[in-house]
Formats: sequence, structure tokens, C-alpha cells
Amino acid sequence: MLKPANVPDLNKTDLLEYYRQMKLIREFERESERQYTRGNIKGFLHVYNGEEAIAVGAINSLRSDDYVVTHYRDHGQALVRGISSNEVMAELMGKATGCSKGKGGSMHMFSSELNFMGGYAIVGGQLTIAAGIGMAIQYRGDDQVVLCFFGDGAVNEGEFHEAMNLAAIWKLPVVFFCEHNLYGMGASSKETLVMWDSLHEMAAAYGMDRYEVDGNDVLAVSGLMQKVNVDVRAGAGPAFIVAKTYRLRGHSVADPADYRPDEEVKYWASQDPIPRFREWLAEEGIATVEDFEEIDASVEEEVVKAAEFAESSPWPEPGALYEGVYSDRPAEGIPA
Repeated sequence: MLKPANVPDLNKTDLLEYYRQMKLIREFERESERQYTRGNIKGFLHVYNGEEAIAVGAINSLRSDDYVVTHYRDHGQALVRGISSNEVMAELMGKATGCSKGKGGSMHMFSSELNFMGGYAIVGGQLTIAAGIGMAIQYRGDDQVVLCFFGDGAVNEGEFHEAMNLAAIWKLPVVFFCEHNLYGMGASSKETLVMWDSLHEMAAAYGMDRYEVDGNDVLAVSGLMQKVNVDVRAGAGPAFIVAKTYRLRGHSVADPADYRPDEEVKYWASQDPIPRFREWLAEEGIATVEDFEEIDASVEEEVVKAAEFAESSPWPEPGALYEGVYSDRPAEGIPA
């Protein structure tokens, strides 16, 4: 794995933090699967295994006041943005200590403090929300960027085209980031998207800057995002990024994914972003075996403690059902 030329210089601390975050996502998701089989997590559980390099490379390129809007496979992105392992695991279990106070569950992580504006269960629903946030930024005269994640399955939704068109017309500061994992639930993108192998070119219809990147290469993602952020922040308008990747598990934990060819699965397993990055760090002399062992041990400890915290946390009180539905305080200038 060669370091892409457009990646800014990162020191050892930064690079090892990238590795730690990817490892944390992987181990966190494995623990969430264990908790799911134990019945501690209900409903659907969509894990991020195999796509870790995207969240780590893209979100770390943002400023703290930028915004992130995403889909229902949102645990890993929430962790990278800075929501604690304890809060994310508690949310998965529906506990009051979760980041959405136990009301959102797996598909609705949220933190207004971190400008993590939610995972959304409706496919494509977050795209128009991202455009709306972008319009608010522009209206205020600020220079934040909105990073909007979605999968290739969302490209067939009307919201995709509506959001892309409006963002292009109004030059909104939105980075539309497609995690192209080759499947929309159980349907192969080869069967549902005419341009499945050149998906980024769909943005040409909107006169939008467009890019394709190896989504399993955290340095490539980071380098591209650094460049794109500069342009979007400067007022060049929105951009469209397609990152080729692969989910190593099925659509959800309940999906055996037996519709995927064995050779395809084998190939993408060989492209796993975590061992790829670890190998590069070792080959470049950036990290030692001791560095990896220390990080791995700390991650395992963090995940175990997160599960213990979530299991011991209280359930939301019945009265909490009515909290946060409407504001208790009228908006300024509007009579109660």
C-alpha cells in the first residue's frame, strides 16, 4: 500500500490514532453483534465492518464546527466524530445514558454538541437534510462544510437527485459521500445501477466536481477529503465522492448474505482496510509490534467497559417519552 501523493504529512501520533479508531470500530461492532445475539440489542443492527477507513479518513478531515449527516449504518461514524463508546453502546441497548437518550437505537445516533446530525433510517432521507443544513450555513455567511454519507442504494432515490440539484444550483457547501459497497440490501448494484462502475460520473449531470477513491485506503480517503474540503469551504459549491468499499457482514446482522459470490467475498476480505493500514505502518517503520499490541489492548478494554456501562445503565423513565417532542419554550418572538 503506497501513500498517496496528495495526503498531507501526518505524524506518528496522527497515524496511530487513525489505526486506533479503525480498530475501535471493528471491535465495537463485534461486541454489538455479541450483545445482539444475547438479546440486549433489539430490532435491526447494521454494522460497519469493512468500511472503517471511510469514516476515519473522511471525518478526521473536518473541523469541529463542520456537520456530519449519515445513514443507518452509523455507529462507526458516531465513534469517530467523538461520541463515546459508552454512549453509543447504551444507545444500541435503548438505555437512558445513550447519545439519543435510548430513543433512537442503532439507526439514530445523534449529538448536537458535536454537530453529528443523525443517522437516518429512511434511505436517502439524510440527503435533503444535508442540503438544508448547507443552505443555513450559506444564509448565515459561515464557512462550515456538511459531510453527508449515504450508500449506493440511495442513488436510486428521488431525494438523491433533488438534493444534488438544489445543492448545485445554490452552490451549497455539501460533500456528498457515497459509500459504494456494491449492494443495496441484498440487491447487487450491477443489477440496479446502469453506471454502477462509474457512479461518480452521475454528478456530471449537475455540473458538480466528482471523484472516485479507494474506500479501503484510509490515507487515500483522508487526502482526497482534505482537498475537497478546501474547495467546498471556499465557495466552489458541492462535491460528490464515491468510495469503493465492501461490507464484510450482510446488510444487517440478521442477513446471512448468501447471495454474494464466494470469490467476491474472498477478494474483498483480502482488501480489509485495517490489516492493510497496519501493514503499511509496519513497513514504513512508523509503528512497532508493541505499538499495535498497546492500541489493541486499550481498544478491547474500552469496548468491554462500554458493554458493562450500557448493561448497568437505567432504562428511560416512562415520562421521557414526551420529552423532546416539542420545545417547552416558544421561539423568540412567537407567543406561547
